Amino acid sequence: MRAARLIKMVLLLQSRSSMTGAELARELEVSERTVARDVLSLSEAGIPVYADRGRTGGYRLIGGYRTRLTGLGRSEAEALFLAGVPSALRELGLADAASAARLKVSAALVPELRDAATGAAQRFHLDAPGWYQEPSTPELLPTIAEALWDDRVLTARYDRKGTEVDRVLEPYGLVLKAGVWYLAADAADGRAGAGDSAGTGARAGAGGRDGARCRVYRVDRFRSVAAGADRFVRDPDFDLPAFWEERAAQFARSILRDEVTVRLTPAGARRLPHVTDRAAAREALDAAPDPDGQGRITVTLAVESPDVACSQLLGLGPEAEVLAPPELRARFAEAGRRMAELYGT
Repeated sequence: MRAARLIKMVLLLQSRSSMTGAELARELEVSERTVARDVLSLSEAGIPVYADRGRTGGYRLIGGYRTRLTGLGRSEAEALFLAGVPSALRELGLADAASAARLKVSAALVPELRDAATGAAQRFHLDAPGWYQEPSTPELLPTIAEALWDDRVLTARYDRKGTEVDRVLEPYGLVLKAGVWYLAADAADGRAGAGDSAGTGARAGAGGRDGARCRVYRVDRFRSVAAGADRFVRDPDFDLPAFWEERAAQFARSILRDEVTVRLTPAGARRLPHVTDRAAAREALDAAPDPDGQGRITVTLAVESPDVACSQLLGLGPEAEVLAPPELRARFAEAGRRMAELYGT
């Protein structure tokens, strides 16, 4: 544990010009006293760590010191070669760069770890696209990615529910979700409307820009994009994973606008999370009253629409009885009648 912590300290100081004892303690999850002892140990081992005294002081490496990757363990090396999704790298135009990077890392590893890349590739494969859909690469994705790397402002034409609108965007991040690419961006011209977003129109929230409205755009709905010469100032506190997690949760909640009441057998209750939104199913089951004399429970389930609920709950067959709304119950009665005619003797 201590050896791993010392290596991490060196890498942290190598990646930043200077860090205070408090910053190092927070990153390493130890006390500042432990940081001071570790710095002393590194100095005794010949690592040129220098301590600046005073209120603005901190620790830094001197003399252009750089460590090599020979401190990687086998599990760390294998995890490194698993990073990234091959299909995503190809779509972003980074396949060649990723291949070159893997070669350089392999060359820097000690001989007994150089089979880590082959071992990981033989055992694991990351497949991003979802089932039952033909994956397609948005034609404009490489252009968007290039502007994203460079923090360049994008001038774009976007298909918003059948109407094409012009937008000036500051691209903050790309996300690949179930084979679909999404762009998190701030409307630099201040003209983003609620319909622009692939999710909801709420503020960025976690990791978002103070006072800004970062929105989500489906990349395949861009009709044209062009990266301008102007660069924007990226908010260093923007956290893309946290932003996406919050926005995805908001979107999942926002589409569940209707409710249905369903009586479930024990088998139906077990299968409910597999045919409808998992979070909504869990909430409904947790809030359900005690089972009746036949072991059945009655739940109030949030659904996207009666049509969606019909297609989902029909998958439970006789394990679910729709009680409300009346029109949905009537549709199930009609479906049951037709099934009885089809299979009846």
